[in-house]
Amino acid sequence: MNCLGVDPGVAIVGYGLVSETDDGLRSTIYGSIKTGSKLTIGERLDRIYNTMLERINDLKPDFLAVERLFFGRNVTSAGNVYQARGVILLAAQHFGVSVVELWPTQIKLSICEKGHATKKEIQERVKNMLSLEKIPRPDDTADALACAITGITIIHEGVNYGMD
Repeated sequence: MNCLGVDPGVAIVGYGLVSETDDGLRSTIYGSIKTGSKLTIGERLDRIYNTMLERINDLKPDFLAVERLFFGRNVTSAGNVYQARGVILLAAQHFGVSVVELWPTQIKLSICEKGHATKKEIQERVKNMLSLEKIPRPDDTADALACAITGITIIHEGVNYGMD
């Protein structure tokens, strides 16, 4: 089973493919899509959409795991990030790839077994779970891998951490 995890954003979109093998979870393909701040929102969304189309076509995931958005106070950037998330979902739809949408708390519970895990705790755990030499950078990439791991857990093991 192969899951492409995606951490949506406008400036940076993290992505990472996690494969379930006989030896456990593995990832060799991960990275980020960066858009320049001098681009218009339309140009940024176009870059995200087209790059996601390329990644999905090249990697052929069984499904995508995409983080749902939660904005406590920074509502200003929420609109653009929602639009970026929309083009990511559209790219998945283009190829008929199903999507699992995850709340941040689900990811934290899945990866660290506590709903208030820090970013550093999640990054260290992702590195160890995937037997990586170092924590993937930028942070959005490690977050995307955490999404993929959680997506596989939910689909394969039927664990949803009570967050339907």
